[in-house]
Formats: sequence, structure tokens, C-alpha cells
Amino acid sequence: MATIDLRGDGSPPEIDSELALLERVRQHPHTRIYTEAANEHLRLLGYTEHGARHAGIVSKAAARVLERLGYDLRTVELGAIAGILHDIGNAVNREMHGQVGALMAKDILLELGTEMREVVVVMTAIGNHEEERGFATSPVAAALILADKADVHRSRVQERDPDRFDIHDRVNYAATASALVVRPTCGRLRSS
Repeated sequence: MATIDLRGDGSPPEIDSELALLERVRQHPHTRIYTEAANEHLRLLGYTEHGARHAGIVSKAAARVLERLGYDLRTVELGAIAGILHDIGNAVNREMHGQVGALMAKDILLELGTEMREVVVVMTAIGNHEEERGFATSPVAAALILADKADVHRSRVQERDPDRFDIHDRVNYAATASALVVRPTCGRLRSS
């Protein structure tokens, strides 16, 4: 059993420096702009935080899920990338933000020279992370869904008036810590 500390020191799993795509995605100017716009849009609609804090936590948690289940470093990195980019579609609209975000992420990844097969893995994960219409169609998609839903913490509440809290605000405000527990049942499951 492995516990993924969503509030810990924040150190990501070991990712080979040859696999620097994650850092390039983080530093891409569109990533920051889209993430800030998505969070502001959702804040105005009364939603919990979906900005850089949430994206970073989801990125690290998705990577750790894949790492702890024995996936190769590139798959771990793709999970981290999906986590960083998963909510950027909220900059356009809350509805169907996964599908819109997948297309936005595609442009970033192609601009960075990412292999098309890997672009599709990230797009599929992002496009399937919404509980209303998504499916865990790959290990990266499953890790992203788990990591996204596990980020529950009072720091996500953007509404300052407790009388105006919705169910998400109340749940998040009640949580001062959260953890995602991974229990591989067969030891090392896969290498790719």
C-alpha cells in the first residue's frame, strides 16, 4: 500500500531529465494563461479553485499513482502532463471543458514537438476526466480521474461567505487534509 500525500513536500516522482516535456509544458506561456483564465472563470461562477494549485496537485498525484503501479517513466510523465492541463478548457466554458481542454492541450503539445501517439494519450485522459461523460479508458485517464477527485481541501474554497457555500464548498471547507491511497494487488502491474 502506498499513500500519496496531496499536501506533502510536493516533490514529483523521479523523472529522467531526458523527459523534460513536463517542465516545458509547465513553462509554456499558454499553460499559465489558460490556467489563470480557467480559474477566474470558475471563480466568477462560484466554483472551487481550479488554478495552478489544483493543477499542480493533480499533476503530482496522477504521476504518483502511475509510478506506484509500476508504469514506465514516460507514462508517469504523461500522467503529470495531463494533470497540469486537465482543466484548461474551463477558460472557454465549464460545460464540456474536458473535451475543449483536450483540443487546447493538443496545440501546446504539438508546438513542443510531442509525438502524436503521446498527444493522443494526454488528450484522451483530459477528455475523459469529467464524471458526467468520462471513462477511464487508459491508465493515464484513470490516474487523472482519481487524482482530480482526490484534491479535496479547504484551500480550494473561493467563496468567502459560508452562507453561500454550495455542496462542493462545504465538502472542501471541511477537509484540512486528504490522501490518495494506492494498493497494487499484483505487485508491479505493467511496464508501459
